[in-house]
Amino acid sequence: MRLKARTLEGLYALFLLLPLLFTLGVFFLYAFLRAVYFSFTDYDLFSPPRFVGLANYLRLFQDPLFLKALWHTLAYSLVVTSLQTFLALLLALALNQPLKGITAFRTVYYLPSVISTAAASLLLLWLFQRTGLVNQALSLLLAHLPHLLALALLFALLQGAQVLWEKRKGTPTSFLDPALALLSLPLALLGTYALDLLGLVQVREARVEVPWLPTSATFLGIPYPLWAIILMNTYTTIPTFMVLFLAGLKGIPKTLYEAAALDGASPWVMFSRITVPLLRPVLFLVITLGLIGTLQLFDQVLFVGGSGGAPLEATITLAYYVYGNVFPSGAAPRVGLASAAALFLAGLTLLVVLLQRRFGVSERGWT
Repeated sequence: MRLKARTLEGLYALFLLLPLLFTLGVFFLYAFLRAVYFSFTDYDLFSPPRFVGLANYLRLFQDPLFLKALWHTLAYSLVVTSLQTFLALLLALALNQPLKGITAFRTVYYLPSVISTAAASLLLLWLFQRTGLVNQALSLLLAHLPHLLALALLFALLQGAQVLWEKRKGTPTSFLDPALALLSLPLALLGTYALDLLGLVQVREARVEVPWLPTSATFLGIPYPLWAIILMNTYTTIPTFMVLFLAGLKGIPKTLYEAAALDGASPWVMFSRITVPLLRPVLFLVITLGLIGTLQLFDQVLFVGGSGGAPLEATITLAYYVYGNVFPSGAAPRVGLASAAALFLAGLTLLVVLLQRRFGVSERGWT
């Protein structure tokens, strides 16, 4: 009777897992095995596959477009994963403070993550046009650069003077004290306005017309259109990872910070010795998800390289290289070559994640 109950329980579990097992079997395992088979053949969807051995893999590394796609993929993955991890952690630390209206701030900062990839790509095309908002904002920034520098200098002088005054009275304070900044900022604004009236700082002529999209020019070895995709993708992925960091921060006992404060630990010591070690499992998750997601960049390359007018050589990634060989424009599909590239991308993703786990942040928590 007991064996029958356990058998029935196992059948129920198998029944509930059946949709997932079917999906994994058909769309992942079967597709993977077919890709492995096609990668050793010359196949164009219309003629029977012809076995060619390792020719497709050797051909990959003789194709300049594949090498460019490989470089773009690795550079994009490294830059975006670093930026989104660092900025998401900073944002989570800021939103973990006990401030009034913090729930509204968390909602506002999470909103970019609900934007679909297509909508984000269209927004990217609009922002990074020659007369788009990015170039206009840069023009405005350069035109008012003297005012901004004067404002920053006056704010630093006023804030520093207040900090010195408070310390002379024996009050412990820091340069970033927000209460002192509430007085320093309006005084600095008035001082900057006075300097403008006296003609000591003036608005300059500045017009930025960076061709972000229709160009193959590079900065730090990365083409401008890919930089545009990097900035946009970082902006839309930060909120998701911010939520993960915020959940991790909520799980750290406050008693640890209270004990450290009693021992006289500074905020930096508490961050480096308490927060970061206890966030290691979340850091591992964020970095791993970031690496896997960025190595598979495809849809934004399709939008920017198509309707955006960016040259293919400036935006191509490994995922787009696979797509371009299966669905080439005006040519027969190269399924064998695309399968070899897809398997190379899968192996590269696994290798990067294993290297990150071995030499970077692992999932092991602090003990």
